[in-house]
Amino acid sequence: MNIDKLQELIDHANKIVFFGGAGVSTESGLRDFRGKDGLYNETHFDQTPEILLSIDYFLNNTENFYKYYKMMFLNEDVKPNYAHKYLAKLEESGKNITIITQNIDNLHQLAGSKNVVELHGSIYRNYSMKTKERFNGLDHLKTDKLVPLNSKGEIIRPDVVLYGEQLDGNVISNAINALANADLLIVAGTSLTVYPAANLINYFNGNNIVAINRDPLNVKNFIQGDVGATFKKLRRI
Repeated sequence: MNIDKLQELIDHANKIVFFGGAGVSTESGLRDFRGKDGLYNETHFDQTPEILLSIDYFLNNTENFYKYYKMMFLNEDVKPNYAHKYLAKLEESGKNITIITQNIDNLHQLAGSKNVVELHGSIYRNYSMKTKERFNGLDHLKTDKLVPLNSKGEIIRPDVVLYGEQLDGNVISNAINALANADLLIVAGTSLTVYPAANLINYFNGNNIVAINRDPLNVKNFIQGDVGATFKKLRRI
């Protein structure tokens, strides 16, 4: 599929869903999970990322969890790339677009997008374990204590979906509703191997699906390449 065709589909779409994975943020300097240099190719504390980012590990090895979590995810120097900015401008221009993201980096919102469905939560939202006191931003994580606590001494945990936890039902409903009513679905920066999130695209009822990814995917309308670099070839908004 060529860029001109993608531009035509975007121009004529009434409701767009952009379904993004880790590859959307790699151009911002974040590592993906399953790529050649991805997080899944290394271990820490003799554990794989699937273990380190699981709810059981968080509850039973909280200090090591936060050592890994802060090292890998809490980098405020990471900024939105062209993909995030393009999508924000597309929304600002008046396009009806919903972003469904598997990422927890908050980069879509930092770029200016308002209509974002975060399947796996966000590093910018946290809450205390017992009283569910909410904390926004990252300031409460930048303390002398490795494990963040609230004023009552409760452990604060990230509002992200850890391995072993279910996706939020309301979030899933919002994603399904957007997909079911869209006439253009752009799947980008994902290998479509993370379940149950990958199953969500089956709720799309439209005729036009486009996939953009660095590695090949078995999709009819496929553009190989980085997401931001691909969007740079489109007409400037």
